[in-house]
Amino acid sequence: MIQSPPSAPQTGGLMEDLSAASVREPVPAALKTMPTDRVFWSHFSPNLGPGGWVTGALLTGMGLDFRTGVAAIIIGNIIGALPVALAAAIGPKTGLTQMEASRRALGQKGLRPPAFLNWIYCVGWDAVNNVPAATALIALLLLAGLSMPFWLALGILASIQMVASIYGHHVVQALQKYLGTVLLVVFTLIGIVFALKGQAPLAAHHAVSFSTFLLATGVLVSFNLSWASYSSDYTRYLPANTSPKKVVLLALAGLLGSAIPFQILGLISAGSVAEASPTAVIASLQQAMGPLGAVALGAIALSSITGNSFNDNTASYSLISAGLHVPRIAAAILTASLGYVLAVAGAGRYTTLYTDYLLVTMYWIAPWIGIVLADWYFGDRTVHPIPPGWTRGATIFAVTSVLTIALFSTSSLYTGPVARWLGGADIGYYVGFFAAAFWYALGMPRRTSS
Repeated sequence: MIQSPPSAPQTGGLMEDLSAASVREPVPAALKTMPTDRVFWSHFSPNLGPGGWVTGALLTGMGLDFRTGVAAIIIGNIIGALPVALAAAIGPKTGLTQMEASRRALGQKGLRPPAFLNWIYCVGWDAVNNVPAATALIALLLLAGLSMPFWLALGILASIQMVASIYGHHVVQALQKYLGTVLLVVFTLIGIVFALKGQAPLAAHHAVSFSTFLLATGVLVSFNLSWASYSSDYTRYLPANTSPKKVVLLALAGLLGSAIPFQILGLISAGSVAEASPTAVIASLQQAMGPLGAVALGAIALSSITGNSFNDNTASYSLISAGLHVPRIAAAILTASLGYVLAVAGAGRYTTLYTDYLLVTMYWIAPWIGIVLADWYFGDRTVHPIPPGWTRGATIFAVTSVLTIALFSTSSLYTGPVARWLGGADIGYYVGFFAAAFWYALGMPRRTSS
């Protein structure tokens, strides 16, 4: 267990401490008062948006029928969610963000590459989430006879998200619970309408190749596994004696309870969506919802606030962990600004960027979280081993990430030789996760007690 040093900031209230030191140090015991139910909401609400819907609709275009699509959704989400839920249990005992907790295995210098990659990753998700949200906001305003350019609608949403991330953990958690509850009600209503009006041939069946099924499952694994680098950011304010089993189960319930239903509804509605793009999904929503179309558009616009306040806040933590020791407010502004620029630049290539982003980023997250979980669950927690430099774990992370990209990756950017041999099937995440975890576990000190 990592003890909080006497110098740790002792702040309270709505705004989290803005100093860089507050990110690098454990949360003081006096501030570890977060209600346990927030674990569920912080893993549930960020998935309440069009991303899951688009992912489900993509499966039909990838060649899956309804039966194999549902199977891929269930299998992929369970595989992807388990490491995230296990990582959530690290937060209460360490009091550290997910990136800072990996110092145990990677060292102070070894932490910097994955922390920087995570910052870039969060910025990219900012753009991915904001494109459909801004499109929905524009459509909502048009219903009222108002016209707004994309850049302005995007700027409004990005500004709200940035302010939430500047306030930090406590405001972000409140948004997940209270705004998430509203979104849950609205999206449940949308789901019922689409389930009744969806044009997917539920009984139709056609042959699906194993490589196609594996590639689709990989996309679905990455949908939840992508949260692995965030998880303990939102459990570190729990009391240190919180039951790890309860944390894992709540996180798992949140992830699966949002991702699986949304993706199945996306699969059901695929027949009524011209293409798996924000514009097509939003147009289909408006048509299906009829007089409640404005409610659906409002929900999509609001969903970016829950998701991107999460992204911006974690990104500000990660930028500081990467070695840029600036106040959190500067990190949050830089993150939101870059995410805005990327969203404007990439809006016209949303589907390609979305699928490539989900796939490619997993090649560093999978080996990284494999090492972190091996260190935490099988290593010796009786000491506080934070080496100052680059460790064996950092080398394993770097080597495994590079090799899995070179050999196994499948995307429009690059396809590795093993992936080509497998007909485009992507097994790089699994290889990266298990290879890094086993390699690391082979040389680490044995755990003596918890």
